[in-house]
Amino acid sequence: MTDLPGIAIQDYHRHKNASKLWVFDRFGPKVEMPVSIYFREESDFPLLEKIALRHCEGSVLDIGAGAGAHSLYLQEKGLDVTSLEISAASVSVMRDRGIQNVVCGDFFEIDLPQYDTLLLLMNGIGLCGTMDKVAVFLNKAKTLLKENGKIVFDSSDIQYMYEDILLPEHYYGEIAYQYAYKRLKTNWFNWLYIDKNKMMQVAQENGWEMQVIFEDDNDQYLAELRCRNK
Repeated sequence: MTDLPGIAIQDYHRHKNASKLWVFDRFGPKVEMPVSIYFREESDFPLLEKIALRHCEGSVLDIGAGAGAHSLYLQEKGLDVTSLEISAASVSVMRDRGIQNVVCGDFFEIDLPQYDTLLLLMNGIGLCGTMDKVAVFLNKAKTLLKENGKIVFDSSDIQYMYEDILLPEHYYGEIAYQYAYKRLKTNWFNWLYIDKNKMMQVAQENGWEMQVIFEDDNDQYLAELRCRNK
């Protein structure tokens, strides 16, 4: 799949602007994804993200780090943070921005040392794509966590998007997306939004304990996962 978000991030970093990055889904017209969101500073973080960052402890793996906004914040606070990103263009930007430990790779395939905290913000757990892959994600996460380590992540319940249409046969949080940037488009890909009750059920089935630590008024929640066998 063409790395259009990464190219847009690189263009914005180099020129302080970028063409519009568009997101298509099956629900309606395309929506703009402001590239500047990847370059936010602490004052621009929503409350959910500020709370999440306060819950990061010890060594941190920032999964799907984008342009490194959260990694930079944690690094400046003195934490040992590693930024993981599948986008080579985004990795180049993060290194240029001064993030000390940056790794380019696929979370599901890469071999890394163990960490105290795995961080996935901006619905980073959506990288699972489908419900079937959540257990795969959790098993991989076990190999990356130190004893008493934890996952800090956010997601949301998007059932409201189906108010005027029937729920699909598959889990309703499995959404197909496509990016468009300049005159290019990516292939369609799946991204997962998982409601807290479903996530709690899957976590328990796979040996994890989940604690919801924050919820907002838009069906978003922030949670911690700890493995019972760690």
